[in-house]
Amino acid sequence: MAASTVMKGWPVARLDTMSRESSADGPRDSRRALVVVPGEDLGVSEGYEAGHGVLVVDGRLRSTKQGRMNTKGSTVSVEPLHTTYMPRPGDLVIGHIEGCTNNIWFVDIGAPFNSILPMSLGPAKVEFGGTRKILDIGDSILCRVQEVEETHQSVVTMKGLGLRKIKSGALDEVDPHLLGRLIGKGGNFLRDLKLESECRIVVAENGRLWIDGDLDGIFKVRNCLKELSLEARQVGGVN
Repeated sequence: MAASTVMKGWPVARLDTMSRESSADGPRDSRRALVVVPGEDLGVSEGYEAGHGVLVVDGRLRSTKQGRMNTKGSTVSVEPLHTTYMPRPGDLVIGHIEGCTNNIWFVDIGAPFNSILPMSLGPAKVEFGGTRKILDIGDSILCRVQEVEETHQSVVTMKGLGLRKIKSGALDEVDPHLLGRLIGKGGNFLRDLKLESECRIVVAENGRLWIDGDLDGIFKVRNCLKELSLEARQVGGVN
């Protein structure tokens, strides 16, 4: 079953979401000024704490990201509307084989640069020149980031418990910054979704998911992912 991308693209900044300097006390009402852009004035900082995506400049809160403004208690933060995965050593990721040489596979993990899977770190012993007999272009794999260079190019491995070529089920994805919502506090949301759908769900750090189960269960999970992404993109919505 083909993979689908649930959430892609950038919103267009509108004049009605780009604030002027506000003299009102405290952050602007996030229900009315939901989408903000970098450098936007969010209100006075007195009595508030700057969270993710917010800085205090000359006694005022300023956005450093494009995204949704959230106020939880006294903390003001900006949740990005779109993020790019940046690999870190140890990350569990789902990758797609995009090419190969005699001893290396090139793997798309959703990062700015393709990752490299050396023959020595592949899923099985392979003779020089026989890489496509093991993993062919278009195959999907569950792997782990082994190292990341200064240029952000990474090396992945399939040597480890549970790492494998994905041969069943379906693949889907959400933006990496939505993984916290998908998993839920203490893993409760993801646990409930697994029970309700009766599917095995593997959530990778790069925002991709492997969903393995019957067709009805897979559709339930995909519908949930779609709702999650639409809610995150909704202008005027409230957390």
